[in-house]
Amino acid sequence: MPAFESLPYRPCAGMTVFNRAGLVFVGRRAGGPEHVDATHVWQMPQGGIDENEDAYKAALRELYEETNIRSVEKLGEIAEWLAYDIPRDTVGAAWGGKYRGQKQKWYALRFTGEEREINITAPAGGHAPEFIDWRWVKIGELPDLVVPFKRETYERVVREFERFAR
Repeated sequence: MPAFESLPYRPCAGMTVFNRAGLVFVGRRAGGPEHVDATHVWQMPQGGIDENEDAYKAALRELYEETNIRSVEKLGEIAEWLAYDIPRDTVGAAWGGKYRGQKQKWYALRFTGEEREINITAPAGGHAPEFIDWRWVKIGELPDLVVPFKRETYERVVREFERFAR
């Protein structure tokens, strides 16, 4: 396997989905080699951007594939890409060892549908469920719910998007 520092970042889109009350959607991950305890298993929807795919279109596709949510309006985005490294000891178990982490384009979205639209157990397109539970949380809680190596990214997302929670 190549040296950790020489591995590229996986292009990814992240979605901060606000409900009408200003709370943010988080899903409880089904598992993964990076999970260290039962507290830090929550995250916002995120997913890979296919080659030559528009980042915002990828965000909407991934949101639909993970949650079945389609009823959203765009509130904003973070101009630059945010990157994080995964723990070195999990590189071989994540994405076939091809990436050192992810570079993410983040979008803020307002959920405009009814909660019955959300379906994490049988998401769209026949995709395997990535979440085993979900809930709405205050935006300030996000950094304490995610795995520690994503915390800095989530802190930046909170700073950029907290205005949409009001």
